[in-house]
Amino acid sequence: MSRAISYVPRLAIFAAGIVAGVLTSSRGGRGAIGPAAERDLKRSMADLESRLEAHESADVTRFAQVETRLDEHAAKLADIPSTTQIVAALEQLLSKTMTSLDERLTTQAHSIEALKTTVTQTDGLLERVLESLDSLQTYTDPAELVGNSAARRPTV
Repeated sequence: MSRAISYVPRLAIFAAGIVAGVLTSSRGGRGAIGPAAERDLKRSMADLESRLEAHESADVTRFAQVETRLDEHAAKLADIPSTTQIVAALEQLLSKTMTSLDERLTTQAHSIEALKTTVTQTDGLLERVLESLDSLQTYTDPAELVGNSAARRPTV
């Protein structure tokens, strides 16, 4: 876009050179240009000037649009958090998550220790019950138990 604008002054200088060349060449040959050539020349100059003004106004309009878009993009970029802000937020989130995980693991470790203690106590109690049952069986003969149960039965 900026290259097109840089051509406008050069084009105007080139057109002025052509006009000057036409004027000097026609004067050199006859000394003066005719009224019809002068009208054509003035019409061509007016046409060239109007086209240049149209291009300039179009360029101004387009530059205004580009500047508006740049302002919009700058506003959008201002709303986007920076990389350091994103990293800080992620670090904070990760820290909270790790703290929560550590607390849960600690709670589970305490629960596991309590379960181990409970299992150990249950094993001890179960062993004592089994030992008591064994000692009862050795002190009492199964035949005696059958005889005692028959003796306890009432006769009919």
